[in-house]
Amino acid sequence: MTTASGPGGFCAAHRYGWGEGDRVVPVYAFTQGRTRPSGHALPYEALVTATERAVEHLPTLQPEPRAIVRMSMRPISVVEIGANLTLPAGVARVLVSDLADAGLLAVHLPQPTTTGGGPREEILGRLLDGLRSR
Repeated sequence: MTTASGPGGFCAAHRYGWGEGDRVVPVYAFTQGRTRPSGHALPYEALVTATERAVEHLPTLQPEPRAIVRMSMRPISVVEIGANLTLPAGVARVLVSDLADAGLLAVHLPQPTTTGGGPREEILGRLLDGLRSR
């Protein structure tokens, strides 16, 4: 982004609170206004890794998808991607889902919980022990 001063030393970027290198494009533009993935909704804690296809197509990707693929060279969660890109988690989930649907990311879902959908008794016990130790 150019921050050249106009007449009288006026700088439009500073007027609107933008710093050098800040994002100017609204985050919803990355998802074409979608708030939900077009494919399967991924849990925020799902881990993703880049596929070989993603590495091959890396130079042709737009900046945000390219950054996501680079981050995904090692397992990383959807919510961590959002935090690293300073994007809302929902926007990150849409972008990650699109890349997964295109075969550029492999999704690794968390282990299933009990049949009722809640956490396993072992997990609840460890959580309770941790709370008691405080």
